[in-house]
Amino acid sequence: MNGHELVSSSPRQSKTSATDVNHFVLTFENNRFASELFGQFDQNLKLIEQRLHVDARPRGNSVSISGEVVATNQARRALDYLYGRLQNGSTVEVSDVEGAIRMAVAADDQLQLPTMEKKAKLNLAQISTRKKTVAARTPTQDAYMRALERSELVFGVGPAGTGKTYLAVAHAAQLLERGAVDRIVLSRPAVEAGERLGFLPGDMKDKVDPYLRPLYDALYDMMPGDKVERAITAGVIEIAPLAFMRGRTLANAAVILDEAQNTTAMQMKMFLTRLGENGRMIVTGDPSQIDLPRGVKSGLVEALQILKGVEGVSVVRFKDVDVVRHPMVARIVRAYEATTAVHDESEQGDR
Repeated sequence: MNGHELVSSSPRQSKTSATDVNHFVLTFENNRFASELFGQFDQNLKLIEQRLHVDARPRGNSVSISGEVVATNQARRALDYLYGRLQNGSTVEVSDVEGAIRMAVAADDQLQLPTMEKKAKLNLAQISTRKKTVAARTPTQDAYMRALERSELVFGVGPAGTGKTYLAVAHAAQLLERGAVDRIVLSRPAVEAGERLGFLPGDMKDKVDPYLRPLYDALYDMMPGDKVERAITAGVIEIAPLAFMRGRTLANAAVILDEAQNTTAMQMKMFLTRLGENGRMIVTGDPSQIDLPRGVKSGLVEALQILKGVEGVSVVRFKDVDVVRHPMVARIVRAYEATTAVHDESEQGDR
């Protein structure tokens, strides 16, 4: 576990004046930060009100919070953390507010969660590169980011929009900048292309790039574009289809396999056995989105069964509540999962 953690500190000197147990006033010393914290037209405070069912009334650089004891403490915890982000030079977006609320609620819902501090502060895992710092927005993301630091092989499985791939690439970029690894290898199975790959125009890079675009996007978000281009040219960052991994030993490298649900059992075994000395491996995928031909078992599903309990292997499972994209995405995921469950039950009933 490394020491790169975002801890909300209190140089803001918050003043708490209580008229009853469910009401207090937070005053922030820096007026500019307070304005950014509350959001344009107080949108961040309104979001906290909606999600936690509290009353948050701003006045200058202060905010009066009232409501149920648990909810008001959660609001305080979220605001304290977000103010700390501003003090550390980060910005506060609506998605950051959503994440802070989730984590504040989790501090009460998951009493044994080791990454929470109970005294009105959030201690969230984070990934930092020279270009960007990313903090956990859900308890599962927090567990995932800490597993990436701790384990040599990490499986991140669950629905789209939960940050599995993005955080994996961010972690790899962080390791490269630290000098903990010499290179990054990013791979995906090009299942959609099948045998038609050779008929696509351009050289091999042109043919496979469309399938690897999400990995490029995450890289450019965490590292300056010119640095990414130079690293790719120098071979420090390699982005390639899974088939290109055969016969290699990947030492001193952070290796990521994305969309792993579309690997066969043989492909997955081949990939996992590429791990070399001082290597770190991250496998991401969604077992509910398998595109393999009917009757072909997913290598990801099999690996999760075979490697259960193996030392050095961590498995982090994301759910629909961990979706950090538009709230509609979470509702869509839940709807599909419910339909799949009903379909599975009817199939079992027919047998």
